[in-house]
Amino acid sequence: MLLHDTGLIYGRYLRQSLRSRFALLFGVLMPLLYLLFFGPLLTDLPLGGQGSSWQVLVPGLLLQLALFGASFAGFSIIIENSQGVVERMRVTPVSRLALLLGRVLRDATVFAFQAVLLVLAALVMGLRAPLPGVMIGFAFVALLTVSLASLSYALAMKVRTPQEFGPTINALTMPSMLLSGLMLPMTLGPGWLDVLSHLMPFRYLVDAVRDAYVGSYASAHMLYGVLVALAFTALAVTVGTRVFRTAGE
Repeated sequence: MLLHDTGLIYGRYLRQSLRSRFALLFGVLMPLLYLLFFGPLLTDLPLGGQGSSWQVLVPGLLLQLALFGASFAGFSIIIENSQGVVERMRVTPVSRLALLLGRVLRDATVFAFQAVLLVLAALVMGLRAPLPGVMIGFAFVALLTVSLASLSYALAMKVRTPQEFGPTINALTMPSMLLSGLMLPMTLGPGWLDVLSHLMPFRYLVDAVRDAYVGSYASAHMLYGVLVALAFTALAVTVGTRVFRTAGE
């Protein structure tokens, strides 16, 4: 029943996304602009890591896509809450976990598609990376999307208006971007900033994807990245499901 219910919810929201093709394309616009206008500035610069500047920048842009896109996913459920859609779904026999999983799997599908577009553009501009490493990057994007979208929906179920939701998400995503080394490796900064960045879970995902893009699949960064991604996803889905189950009671 869980798989059946999840499939129903997933299909419903995926059809909504497919009907909004402009949203699919414009969702990748910000990382694409970074790729076009920031990437060439890094060419031939010593970035303190393996591989080319594109192998440093593109993994960060992929995770930036998931970070900002999935974090703001909760806006849609605030609208549904105001229209009574969520309440009508919650009184049906559909599993509470399915109500969450159907949504976040739709989000993971959308952002994985946008990640493919971003990588294709990067290949045109000069990115060279092994195919297994590129696929690993997509997997990390999907996991990060599932975890952040779950927390975003959970927060949206607790707040009443977009005016409360937006500033909260901005206050969380901006430090996450700056301290995770999405744009440049944190090892380029002062020692205290590099140490502080290790308190940010996203740092481990960024390092893992960058290792994957240079073909280093058995590194410590890869191990830590996988463990952090799986643990964070499990925690986020648990929190999101509990909120869906208890909200409004």
